[in-house]
Amino acid sequence: MSFDPKNIGVLGGSSVIGSASTRLVSRKYSNANLFSRNGEHSIDYRCEDSIAEAAGLAAKEKSLQDLSAEKFHNIFEVNTIISGLIVKRFLPKMNKEQPSILAALSARVASILGNHLGGWYAYHASKVALNMIIRNTAIEVGRLNKQSIIIGLHSGTVDRYLSKPFQENVADGKLFTPKYSSKKMLEVLENFSPKQTERSFAWDGKKVLQ
Repeated sequence: MSFDPKNIGVLGGSSVIGSASTRLVSRKYSNANLFSRNGEHSIDYRCEDSIAEAAGLAAKEKSLQDLSAEKFHNIFEVNTIISGLIVKRFLPKMNKEQPSILAALSARVASILGNHLGGWYAYHASKVALNMIIRNTAIEVGRLNKQSIIIGLHSGTVDRYLSKPFQENVADGKLFTPKYSSKKMLEVLENFSPKQTERSFAWDGKKVLQ
Protein backbone atom coordinates (compact mmCIF):
# COMPACT_ATOMS: atom_id res chain seq x y z
CA MET A 1 0.00 0.00 0.00
CA SER A 2 1.24 3.49 -0.83
CA PHE A 3 1.42 5.31 2.50
CA ASP A 4 1.10 9.08 2.20
CA PRO A 5 -1.25 10.25 4.96
CA LYS A 6 -2.90 13.64 4.71
CA ASN A 7 -4.33 13.66 8.23
CA ILE A 8 -2.92 11.92 11.32
CA GLY A 9 -4.47 11.79 14.78
CA VAL A 10 -2.61 10.50 17.82
CA LEU A 11 -4.95 10.13 20.78
CA GLY A 12 -3.24 9.55 24.09
CA GLY A 13 -0.38 11.79 23.02
CA SER A 14 0.69 12.56 26.56
CA SER A 15 1.62 8.92 27.25
CA VAL A 16 5.21 7.81 26.62
CA ILE A 17 4.23 5.81 23.53
CA GLY A 18 1.87 8.53 22.33
CA SER A 19 4.51 11.22 22.73
CA ALA A 20 7.10 9.18 20.85
CA SER A 21 4.61 8.39 18.09
CA THR A 22 3.64 12.03 17.73
CA ARG A 23 7.26 13.13 17.37
CA LEU A 24 7.92 10.36 14.86
CA VAL A 25 5.01 11.06 12.52
CA SER A 26 5.46 14.83 12.77
CA ARG A 27 9.00 14.45 11.41
CA LYS A 28 8.33 11.73 8.86
CA TYR A 29 5.07 13.15 7.51
CA SER A 30 5.65 16.86 7.97
CA ASN A 31 3.11 17.76 5.27
CA ALA A 32 0.26 15.92 6.98
CA ASN A 33 -2.20 17.60 9.31
CA LEU A 34 -1.35 16.27 12.77
CA PHE A 35 -3.90 16.24 15.58
CA SER A 36 -2.50 15.44 19.03
CA ARG A 37 -2.39 16.67 22.61
CA ASN A 38 1.29 15.92 22.94
CA GLY A 39 3.08 18.31 25.24
CA GLU A 40 0.19 18.68 27.64
CA HIS A 41 0.42 16.87 30.95
CA SER A 42 -3.31 16.23 31.04
CA ILE A 43 -5.27 14.09 28.62
CA ASP A 44 -8.67 14.95 29.82
CA TYR A 45 -10.80 12.06 28.66
CA ARG A 46 -11.52 13.01 32.10
CA CYS A 47 -8.00 13.57 33.36
CA GLU A 48 -4.49 12.18 33.03
CA ASP A 49 -4.36 11.37 36.73
CA SER A 50 -7.23 8.93 36.34
CA ILE A 51 -5.44 7.15 33.49
CA ALA A 52 -2.20 6.95 35.45
CA GLU A 53 -4.14 5.70 38.45
CA ALA A 54 -5.81 3.00 36.37
CA ALA A 55 -2.45 1.87 35.02
CA GLY A 56 -1.15 1.68 38.57
CA LEU A 57 -4.15 -0.36 39.61
CA ALA A 58 -3.60 -2.73 36.72
CA ALA A 59 0.01 -3.29 37.71
CA LYS A 60 -0.98 -4.23 41.27
CA GLU A 61 -4.04 -6.34 40.42
CA LYS A 62 -2.48 -9.80 40.01
CA SER A 63 -4.90 -12.19 41.70
CA LEU A 64 -8.60 -12.71 42.37
CA GLN A 65 -8.14 -11.35 45.87
CA ASP A 66 -7.06 -7.99 44.41
CA LEU A 67 -10.22 -7.49 42.38
CA SER A 68 -12.65 -4.69 43.12
CA ALA A 69 -15.47 -2.94 41.31
CA GLU A 70 -13.44 0.27 41.33
CA LYS A 71 -10.49 -1.36 39.57
CA PHE A 72 -12.71 -2.93 36.95
CA HIS A 73 -14.50 0.34 36.31
CA ASN A 74 -11.35 2.48 36.05
CA ILE A 75 -9.41 0.08 33.86
CA PHE A 76 -12.32 -0.64 31.52
CA GLU A 77 -13.04 3.07 31.20
CA VAL A 78 -9.49 3.79 30.06
CA ASN A 79 -8.81 0.74 27.90
CA THR A 80 -12.23 -0.06 26.47
CA ILE A 81 -15.00 2.50 26.92
CA ILE A 82 -13.03 5.57 25.86
CA SER A 83 -11.53 3.68 22.93
CA GLY A 84 -15.01 2.67 21.78
CA LEU A 85 -16.23 6.27 21.91
CA ILE A 86 -13.18 7.45 19.97
CA VAL A 87 -13.87 4.84 17.30
CA LYS A 88 -17.51 5.95 17.12
CA ARG A 89 -16.54 9.55 16.39
CA PHE A 90 -13.63 9.00 14.01
CA LEU A 91 -14.89 6.22 11.76
CA PRO A 92 -17.50 8.29 9.88
CA LYS A 93 -14.66 10.64 8.89
CA MET A 94 -12.45 7.98 7.32
CA ASN A 95 -11.57 8.43 3.64
CA LYS A 96 -13.51 6.16 1.27
CA GLU A 97 -11.45 6.96 -1.82
CA GLN A 98 -8.10 5.67 -0.59
CA PRO A 99 -6.86 3.48 2.29
CA SER A 100 -7.33 4.98 5.73
CA ILE A 101 -6.26 3.42 9.01
CA LEU A 102 -7.62 3.36 12.53
CA ALA A 103 -5.27 1.51 14.89
CA ALA A 104 -5.85 0.97 18.61
CA LEU A 105 -3.09 0.06 21.05
CA SER A 106 -4.04 -3.42 22.17
CA ALA A 107 -1.84 -5.93 23.99
CA ARG A 108 -0.59 -9.47 23.57
CA VAL A 109 -2.25 -10.31 26.89
CA ALA A 110 -5.57 -9.68 25.14
CA SER A 111 -5.20 -13.06 23.49
CA ILE A 112 -7.40 -15.59 25.30
CA LEU A 113 -5.66 -18.59 23.74
CA GLY A 114 -2.24 -17.04 24.23
CA ASN A 115 -2.70 -16.25 27.91
CA HIS A 116 -0.40 -18.59 29.82
CA LEU A 117 0.44 -16.31 32.76
CA GLY A 118 -2.92 -15.42 34.31
CA GLY A 119 -3.32 -12.53 36.74
CA TRP A 120 -4.07 -8.88 35.99
CA TYR A 121 -7.75 -9.79 35.58
CA ALA A 122 -9.29 -6.43 34.83
CA TYR A 123 -6.46 -5.30 32.55
CA HIS A 124 -6.52 -8.52 30.51
CA ALA A 125 -10.30 -8.45 30.26
CA SER A 126 -10.37 -4.80 29.19
CA LYS A 127 -7.93 -5.48 26.34
CA VAL A 128 -9.90 -8.54 25.22
CA ALA A 129 -12.99 -6.32 25.10
CA LEU A 130 -11.03 -3.75 23.08
CA ASN A 131 -10.11 -6.46 20.56
CA MET A 132 -13.80 -7.29 20.18
CA ILE A 133 -14.56 -3.62 19.51
CA ILE A 134 -11.84 -3.62 16.85
CA ARG A 135 -13.23 -6.73 15.18
CA ASN A 136 -16.88 -5.62 15.35
CA THR A 137 -15.98 -2.21 13.98
CA ALA A 138 -13.94 -3.65 11.12
CA ILE A 139 -16.84 -5.90 10.11
CA GLU A 140 -19.40 -3.10 10.23
CA VAL A 141 -17.28 -0.48 8.49
CA GLY A 142 -15.96 -2.98 5.96
CA ARG A 143 -19.43 -3.29 4.49
CA LEU A 144 -19.52 0.42 3.69
CA ASN A 145 -15.89 1.40 3.27
CA LYS A 146 -13.68 -1.14 1.51
CA GLN A 147 -10.67 1.14 1.91
CA SER A 148 -10.76 1.16 5.70
CA ILE A 149 -8.18 -0.62 7.83
CA ILE A 150 -9.18 -1.28 11.45
CA ILE A 151 -6.54 -3.07 13.54
CA GLY A 152 -5.09 -3.50 16.98
CA LEU A 153 -1.36 -3.00 17.55
CA HIS A 154 0.84 -4.58 20.20
CA SER A 155 3.76 -2.32 21.09
CA GLY A 156 5.98 -4.96 22.64
CA THR A 157 7.13 -4.44 26.21
CA VAL A 158 8.00 -0.77 26.52
CA ASP A 159 10.06 0.74 29.30
CA ARG A 160 7.33 2.67 31.15
CA TYR A 161 5.55 2.64 34.49
CA LEU A 162 3.02 0.00 33.44
CA SER A 163 5.73 -2.57 32.68
CA LYS A 164 7.90 -1.91 35.74
CA PRO A 165 6.45 -4.78 37.83
CA PHE A 166 7.53 -7.47 35.34
CA GLN A 167 10.49 -5.98 33.47
CA GLU A 168 12.88 -8.37 35.21
CA ASN A 169 11.19 -11.24 33.36
CA VAL A 170 11.56 -9.66 29.92
CA ALA A 171 14.08 -11.38 27.63
CA ASP A 172 17.24 -9.54 26.65
CA GLY A 173 16.62 -7.18 23.78
CA LYS A 174 12.82 -7.27 24.22
CA LEU A 175 12.39 -4.25 26.50
CA PHE A 176 11.89 -1.42 24.02
CA THR A 177 12.22 2.32 24.28
CA PRO A 178 9.05 4.25 23.34
CA LYS A 179 10.90 5.62 20.30
CA TYR A 180 11.84 2.16 19.00
CA SER A 181 8.39 0.69 19.62
CA SER A 182 6.69 3.61 17.85
CA LYS A 183 9.03 3.26 14.88
CA LYS A 184 8.29 -0.46 14.52
CA MET A 185 4.52 0.00 14.82
CA LEU A 186 4.57 2.74 12.19
CA GLU A 187 6.44 0.39 9.87
CA VAL A 188 3.66 -2.15 10.35
CA LEU A 189 1.02 0.43 9.45
CA GLU A 190 2.96 1.59 6.39
CA ASN A 191 2.84 -1.92 4.93
CA PHE A 192 -0.81 -2.74 5.53
CA SER A 193 -3.60 -3.31 3.07
CA PRO A 194 -7.37 -3.30 3.65
CA LYS A 195 -7.37 -7.10 3.31
CA GLN A 196 -5.54 -7.36 6.65
CA THR A 197 -8.18 -5.56 8.70
CA GLU A 198 -9.97 -6.93 11.80
CA ARG A 199 -6.94 -8.49 13.49
CA SER A 200 -4.26 -7.48 15.98
CA PHE A 201 -0.62 -7.34 15.01
CA ALA A 202 2.57 -7.04 17.00
CA TRP A 203 5.37 -4.52 16.53
CA ASP A 204 7.16 -7.01 14.23
CA GLY A 205 4.18 -7.41 11.89
CA LYS A 206 3.19 -10.86 13.17
CA LYS A 207 -0.46 -11.61 13.93
CA VAL A 208 -1.35 -11.82 17.60
CA LEU A 209 -3.24 -14.96 18.51
CA GLN A 210 -6.79 -14.17 19.60
